[in-house]
Amino acid sequence: MWSLQGLSVFYWLTVASYPYAEEPACQQIGDVEEAELIKNGDIMLGGIFSFYSSWKNIQENYEKKPQRLQCTSLNFRDFQFAQAMLFAIEEINNSTELLPGITLGYKMYDTCGSIARSVRVALALLSGNEIEASPANACRTPAQVQVIMGETSSSPSAAIATAVGPLRIPMVPESVCSKRCPHGTRKVLQKGRPVCCYDCVQCTEGEMSNITDSITCLKCLPDFWSNEERDACIKKEELFLSYDEIMGQLLTAVSLIGTCMTAVVAAIFFRHRKTPLVRANNSELSFLLLFSLSLCFLCSLTFIGQPSEWSCMLRHTAFGITFVLCISCVLGKTIVVLMAFKAKTPGRHARQCFGPVQHRFSVLGFTLIQVVICILWLTISPPFPIRNFKEFKDKIVLECNLGSTIGFWSVLGYIGLLAMLCFIFAFLARKLPDNFNEAKLITFSMLIFCAVWITFIPAYVSSPGKFSVAVEIFAILASSFGLLICIFVPKCFIILLKPEKNTKKNMMGRGSQK
Repeated sequence: MWSLQGLSVFYWLTVASYPYAEEPACQQIGDVEEAELIKNGDIMLGGIFSFYSSWKNIQENYEKKPQRLQCTSLNFRDFQFAQAMLFAIEEINNSTELLPGITLGYKMYDTCGSIARSVRVALALLSGNEIEASPANACRTPAQVQVIMGETSSSPSAAIATAVGPLRIPMVPESVCSKRCPHGTRKVLQKGRPVCCYDCVQCTEGEMSNITDSITCLKCLPDFWSNEERDACIKKEELFLSYDEIMGQLLTAVSLIGTCMTAVVAAIFFRHRKTPLVRANNSELSFLLLFSLSLCFLCSLTFIGQPSEWSCMLRHTAFGITFVLCISCVLGKTIVVLMAFKAKTPGRHARQCFGPVQHRFSVLGFTLIQVVICILWLTISPPFPIRNFKEFKDKIVLECNLGSTIGFWSVLGYIGLLAMLCFIFAFLARKLPDNFNEAKLITFSMLIFCAVWITFIPAYVSSPGKFSVAVEIFAILASSFGLLICIFVPKCFIILLKPEKNTKKNMMGRGSQK
C-alpha cells in the first residue's frame, strides 16, 4: 500500500501537469512550501538539502489533512554544503569579473531526508510556489529557478531528476572549473583560484576514498591495505613458509630424503654390525649418532607452517637438543679414537678409562646441559608468534619472536662449543694410521658443520620474513647431510663394495700397503 505522502505526491504531479483549458488555469493543491533560506536576485538558484536527517513517525488515520513533517536529527553535513553554496553565491555577487551587473539569488529548502518532500520542493522551485490562481499562460512561463542544487543523497536525487528532467532543468552537482574527483582520489584546492577549482590527487598507499569529490583519504586498518585503484581496503597477504609453496615442498622433500638415507645407513650398519669396520667405530655410538641425525632432519619440519605458540617453542628447543645429542655422539667417537691410539698403555686400560658406560654418561651429560638451557629459556622468556607489519607495507609476516635472544644464542653457542671441541680432538688425531680414517672423517665433517653455521649467522640476520626461516632450515639440513655423508658414506662404501678391506688387520693398519 502506498504511503500517504506517496499518494499526495502522485496526485500533486498529476494536477500540476494536466493542461487546464478553463480559468483558473493553474492552482496549487496543498500547503505552500516555505523556504528555509531565500534571497532575491536577477537569476535564482534552487537548493535542496536535508538540514535534518529524519522526521517523527506520525500514524495518519486518513480522516483529516496530513500534518506537515516534524523534522528531527540535525544534519551538519548538509548544513555545511548549504553554507558552501551561500559562500560561492556571495563570492560571485561580490566579484566584478564573473557576472558583472547580475545578482544571483537563491531559495533553499529542507527535505528532512524525505524523498517525497524532495520532489515537492523541487516542483515548488519550478512553479514559484504560489497558491493563488494564475492566468492560463502561467503554466507555460519559464521556471522560477534556472538551476537546482541537491539533493546530497542518491535516492532523493534520482527522484528529483526523474521529476524535473523532462523540464530540462539541470542537476548542477558539474563545476565550471574542475571535473569531479572520482573514487580513489581527494580534492586539493588550487592556490589563488576559486573554491570550485581543484586538483584530483590519488590517495597514497595504505589510504582509500570511496566517495566522489572526497576531501580526505581514509587510512586503512593495520590488517588491510589499499588496492591499486585506492577505492577500497583489502586484507593484507599473510606470509609464512608454507607446505603449499614450492620452497616449503622442496625443503620438506630434502628433509625426508635425509631421514630415509639415515635409515638406510642404519640398516646397513645393523646388517653388518659384527664386521670389524662397524665394531671398530663403536657401534653403540654409531647407532645413537644415526638416531640423532634422523631427529635433526625431522626437526626442520617444525619450522614449516604457520607459527603458533607450541610450534615456536618446539622448533628451537627441538633443534638445540637434537643437535647437541648429535655432536655429543661425534665427540664421544672422537675421544674413543684418541684413547685407542694415544694411550700409553693401550688395550684394557684405555677401554676402562673410556668404555661404554663413560660413553653413555658423556652423551647424557652434554645433552642435559642443553636441556637445562632450553628449560630456562622457555621458563623465563619463551618464543612466541607475532605479526610483523614492519617488514613489508602491504603484507603481514607471521613469524616467531625469539623471546629471549640470550636464550637463543646460548643454545647456538653451546652447539658451537661442542663442535669446536670435536674439531680440536679430531685434529689431534689426524696422524693416526691411514687405514683407520675415522678421525679424518670427523675433522672434515666438523669443518663443514662449522662453515655452515658461521655463514648462517649473517644470512639469518639479513634475510627478510620467511626467508630467514628457510635459511635456518637450510643450515640444519646442510650440517646434517655433512655429518651423515662425511662419517658414514665412506664406511658404507667399504662394507658394500670393498668387503676385502673390512678386516681387523686392515683396520689396525697392518694390512698390505703400497
